[in-house]
Amino acid sequence: MVSQLGLPHLQFLATGAMWTIALSLLALLGGGILGFALALCRVSPAQPVRLLSGLWVQLIQGTPLLVLMFLAYFGFPALGWRLSAFSAAGGALILYCSAYLAEIWRGCIEAVPRPQWEAAEGLALSRIQRMRHVVLPQAIRIAAPPTVGFMVQIVKNTSLASVVGFVELMRAGQIVNNSIFEPFAIYAIIAMAYFCLCWPLSLWSRRLEARHGGAARLAAAP
Repeated sequence: MVSQLGLPHLQFLATGAMWTIALSLLALLGGGILGFALALCRVSPAQPVRLLSGLWVQLIQGTPLLVLMFLAYFGFPALGWRLSAFSAAGGALILYCSAYLAEIWRGCIEAVPRPQWEAAEGLALSRIQRMRHVVLPQAIRIAAPPTVGFMVQIVKNTSLASVVGFVELMRAGQIVNNSIFEPFAIYAIIAMAYFCLCWPLSLWSRRLEARHGGAARLAAAP
């Protein structure tokens, strides 16, 4: 049997892959900004701020990403706000990423050794100065490996955007398969494309983790 899969189909899949990358970058950028604000709220000295931000994080983490996309795409029109498939998928991914990044970064901030906090307090630095000059630079090094590792999940979760009609890599594959009906070849190409997107991120995360672990052992050595 001669395959009908041709160059136009591959180009369509490549376009879908580009939209997958764009959606992933949007989720990482928007989710990172919101997640950073939430992480700071989670370590705030004000208890109401900690409680409200913690409640928001638990609410988003306890809601499936698919439900968030359905709420954005089908729920907002009922309130008079109609979103495009890209806006709905991007907004849902931003909320989803912000909740998980907030918890990752909160843990990294709290992982900074207490003597560092106490030394900054001993220098009579304000809380903003302590966070900016002492705590956050160390927390960033700790947070790099899990953040890059979470980027792999972001890339893979963009495939759920197909359920609201956004043509990213998975939806492009469905459209091509519906036209020529060669599921094995098409989904094998899609799987390879996701692997090529995620594998470098996984390697980068492991390299950062090894570098951070080595630095931590060196710092702890007498």
